[in-house]
Amino acid sequence: MIMPNIGAIIAWGLITAFFIPDGWTPNEKIATMVGPTIIYLLPILIAYTGGKIVYDVRGGVVGATSVIGVIMATSDPLFVGDEGASPMFLGAMIMGPLTAYLMKRLDALWAGRIRPGFEMLVDNFSAGILAGLMAIGGMFALAPVLREIISWLGTGVSFLVDHSLLPATSLFIEPAKVMFLNNAINHGVLTPLGVQEAAEQGKSILFMLEANPGPGLGLLLAYTFFGRGVAKAAAPGAVIIQFFGGIHEVYFPFVLMKPKMILATVAGAMTGIALMTAFDVGLRAPAAPGSIFAVYAQTPGGDFLGISAGVFGAALVSFLVGAVLLRLDRSDDEGDLAGATTQMESLKGKESAAARSLSTQRDPQGGPIRSIVFACDAGMGSSAMGASVLRRKIEAAGHADVTVVNQAIASLDDVYDVVVSHQDLSARARERTPSATHVTVENFMGSPRYDEIVEMVAAANSDTGGPQPAGDSAGSDAEILAAESVVLSGTATNRDDAITEAGRLLVDAGAVDPSYVDSMHEREQSVSTAMGNLLAIPHGTNEAKDSIHRTALSFVRYSEDIDWAGKPTRFVIGIAGAGKDHLPVLGQIAQVFSDPDKVAELEGAQSVEAVRAILGEVVSHPRAHT
Repeated sequence: MIMPNIGAIIAWGLITAFFIPDGWTPNEKIATMVGPTIIYLLPILIAYTGGKIVYDVRGGVVGATSVIGVIMATSDPLFVGDEGASPMFLGAMIMGPLTAYLMKRLDALWAGRIRPGFEMLVDNFSAGILAGLMAIGGMFALAPVLREIISWLGTGVSFLVDHSLLPATSLFIEPAKVMFLNNAINHGVLTPLGVQEAAEQGKSILFMLEANPGPGLGLLLAYTFFGRGVAKAAAPGAVIIQFFGGIHEVYFPFVLMKPKMILATVAGAMTGIALMTAFDVGLRAPAAPGSIFAVYAQTPGGDFLGISAGVFGAALVSFLVGAVLLRLDRSDDEGDLAGATTQMESLKGKESAAARSLSTQRDPQGGPIRSIVFACDAGMGSSAMGASVLRRKIEAAGHADVTVVNQAIASLDDVYDVVVSHQDLSARARERTPSATHVTVENFMGSPRYDEIVEMVAAANSDTGGPQPAGDSAGSDAEILAAESVVLSGTATNRDDAITEAGRLLVDAGAVDPSYVDSMHEREQSVSTAMGNLLAIPHGTNEAKDSIHRTALSFVRYSEDIDWAGKPTRFVIGIAGAGKDHLPVLGQIAQVFSDPDKVAELEGAQSVEAVRAILGEVVSHPRAHT
C-alpha cells in the first residue's frame, strides 16, 4: 500500500522542505498545500491503493471513501480539540482493504441474481451505502482507538528521547527491516509521529530511525573487503543501489544468508541515532526512499554536520563490526546469496528486481558455464519448455558450447554449473546440487531471468564455440498430438476440471492409464504448471511414468480465461512423456507461445488442422526433428 505512493510522499516532503517558513525558499501560498496533503491526500491515496489491491478499482473507490471518517475524527478540532491533527496512515491501511473486502463479499451475495437493467443501480448504491457506513463506523469506532495508539506511541518515543534510550529502538527496527516490516514501522508509526513533531519543532529525528542508509552501507562494504564468493562479487554493486538509490532491501539477503550480520547493522544504527541525538538534528520530512540524496534533500540548513555524522558514523561502526564477524567466520560456507534472496522475496511477497540482479552474479573464481539444467518435479513438461526457450536465447547469443537440458529434481546430480527451478522447488534443487549457481523463476515461458542467465554466461565464459552436444534422437513415427486429442471448445470452468479434461483425452487416445489423470492433479498440488502467455501444461509426477504407454499430447482451448493459480489460461496442453521424444514438441510449443502473434492465431483458429499447422508439423512427426 505504501510503496506505490512513495512519489506522493516525496512530493509532500519536497514542498515542506522548500516552502514552509523555515524552508529553503519560504513561500506562504505554496506552503498551504503541506497540511492538506499529509492530512487528507496521502491517507486517501493509501486507502485507495489498499482497496484496489483487494478488489480492483471498485475496491479502491470504496476504500478511499471510507477513510474520510477516520481522517476527520483525527484532524477536525471538534474531535481532537487542542491535541492537533494526526495523519492517519495507519487508519488508511486498515480501512482501505477492509472496506474493499466487505464490498467484494457483498457483491458475491447477489452475483447473478440481479434482474437485467438493474445492475448499475445495485452496483452504485451498494458501493455508496457500504462506503458511507464504513466512514461513519471509522469515525466513531476505529478513530478513537487509533488516537489512543498514536498517543501511547508518542509517549513512548518521548520517554525514550528523555532517557537517552532512542538508540535502543534499533534492536527492534533493524531485524524488522530484514523481515519486511520496515514500511509498516516507518510509514505506519514513525512517519505520523515524525510529522507531528516536525510540525511543532520544524524537524524530527524519527524520520531517520529506519531510513538511515549508513548501517546498510557499512555492512555491504564489509562484504566487499572481507566477504567470499558470490557475496563479495555482488556487494560493490549493492553499495551503489543501497546508498545512492535508497533501495535498502538489496542488503537484506546479505543478512539473511548470515543472520549474525544483523549485529553489524544494529550496532551501526544505534551509533547513528546516538550521534544525531547528541547533535540535536532531524529531517523536515521523510527521506523516501532512504537514499543519501533524499536524506540531504530533507535536512534543515543547520543540521548537515549532525546528519552526516549520524550517517557515516553508522556506516563506520557497521563496517567494523561486520568485518570482525566475517574475519572470525572460519566455516567453509560462503553463504547462499541466491537462496537468501528467495527467502527475502517470500517475506516481501513479490520479486525484488534490485536484489535479483545482484544475486545472479557468480563468483569470479567459479569458472566458465558449460551446463545449465532446468529442474522440475517430473522433468517432462515445465522444465522442458523452459529449457527450450533458454536454449534458443543461449544459442542466439553465440554460446553453442553451453548445454541446456531439463531433468527431474529427484534425478539431479551435482554436476551442473547453473540450475534453474521454479521458486517453489528451489530448496529441493539446492539440496541436490549445492555446488551450482541457482536461479529461481516464476514463469517458465517468459521469465526476464533468462536474459540475466545469458548475461551471466557471457561474463563467465571467455571462450565460446565448439560443437553442440547431440540431443536425444529417440522418437516415434506415431502421432504425438492426434487430431482426436484436439478440442477447440473446452467445457471446464476451473483448473481442476481443465486438468481432468486434458487427461481424459490422453486416456481416450490409449496413451495412459486412468490413474495418470490422478497423478496430473497430484503434480499440480506441488507446483503450478501455468506457464504464462495463456498456457498451462499439466502432466503427471515422475512416479507415474509406469502408467504411460506411449508419448502423447492433448490440446484444449477455452473461450474464457481459467484462473490457474492466479494466471489467466486459455490453452491447456496435457503431456504424457514416455521417453524424451516429446521434448522437441515442447520446444516447438514454447516457441509458438513465446510469440504473441502465434497465440492470437491459435485463439482464432477455426479447425483442428489449423491448430496443428500453427503448432508445427513436428507435432505430428517428431522423428524428423529430433
